[in-house]
Amino acid sequence: MVAAQVEKPGTQEELARVLREADAAGHAVAPVGGGRLQAMGGVAERSDVELHTTRLDRIVEYSPADMVVTVEAGVTLEALQAELAKHDQFLPLDPFGSPGHTIGGILATGSSGPLRLRFGTARDFLIGIRVALPDGSLATAGGRVVKNVSGYDLMKLHHGALGTLGVVVAASFKVFPKPLHDVTVESHDGWDAAARAMSLPLAPAALELLADGRVVARFIGSRDAVNRVSADLGWAATPGDFWSAHSRDLRMTRIAAPRARLSEVLEGLSGWVASPAVGVAYWTPASVDAASVRPVRAKAEAAGGSLVSLSLPPEVVREIGAWGADPPTLDVMRRIKNVFDPKHTLNPGRFVV
Repeated sequence: MVAAQVEKPGTQEELARVLREADAAGHAVAPVGGGRLQAMGGVAERSDVELHTTRLDRIVEYSPADMVVTVEAGVTLEALQAELAKHDQFLPLDPFGSPGHTIGGILATGSSGPLRLRFGTARDFLIGIRVALPDGSLATAGGRVVKNVSGYDLMKLHHGALGTLGVVVAASFKVFPKPLHDVTVESHDGWDAAARAMSLPLAPAALELLADGRVVARFIGSRDAVNRVSADLGWAATPGDFWSAHSRDLRMTRIAAPRARLSEVLEGLSGWVASPAVGVAYWTPASVDAASVRPVRAKAEAAGGSLVSLSLPPEVVREIGAWGADPPTLDVMRRIKNVFDPKHTLNPGRFVV
């Protein structure tokens, strides 16, 4: 395969121009942020131009009083958190495969981590977005204030679309105050312990269950409330910085299922970590081949869920596909793709359409 041409534009306008020229020439473009999930989804049919966003690294505007920040897509999550921390604020994102994620990459892949339990995913506090489209235009949706959306919320189309509808060049977020108190405790009693933690008056901000039965819960809030609920739970304090180490992990697949059936899907498997309260698990098979993955996907889909590839080898993805059964919205997704990217310039083969 011929190596792709690498472009690293330094401005949003330059990126849009490079994209327009590639589209006009019939070249396939692969947007690249931090590259942490570059293997997610399908195997690219072709990639003539790698369009890197890492030089788009400005914090455009930050208003601590309004708790709103606007950044370019190439800003790393760590750089943004460091700036927010100066004002005792943070963005509640902790995606797996950290560090090194860019803001644009997080949005394009729909990445999230354990804090999803308390705060949701990035789409829940994304308030504005700017995207370069294949025709070279820069389209804006939302804005820089929290309550400003009327009509169609086009921001959500780009969250998790793997850069197949446009290249995110900037985004605005609502940010949050840093917790007054933050405590992590653990048990080794598996699913029962996880259920007990979720029944407390103050629910965990994050709750992870490992395949060996270890359960780790994170409580944030006022000192009195956090200390009271963690004491009532009676679990041991977790040694070290569990969450930083945990976020560095990146399994090969993501399994989703209704919460009541997630344990059923994971039964008999090893090599997984789950967020049982949101019905998501990340799993790496002991034998990384189609024969190992196919029955687990079938089990997840039978339970009303899915199994998608995050970093399975290309040969496995080619054999079984990255996404599983076609969604009922496939026709709508195809029509949207054809409107935004009529020549299928952006990441052909990576997404469902």
